[in-house]
Amino acid sequence: MPTRFARLVTAVQYQLTLAVALVLLPVATLASRLGLTLPLHRLIERSEAAYESAR
Repeated sequence: MPTRFARLVTAVQYQLTLAVALVLLPVATLASRLGLTLPLHRLIERSEAAYESAR
């Protein structure tokens, strides 16, 4: 069972990941128009899974 500190760190990491993804959204949109994809969804999914397992 995760400690309280580990849950807090995981929650903060998840929130930071979402913030970074929102900041990079214009870059991802431009990359998409150029035919490139950024794997931001994988980063968000992994962070979410870690957050959910720590709850």
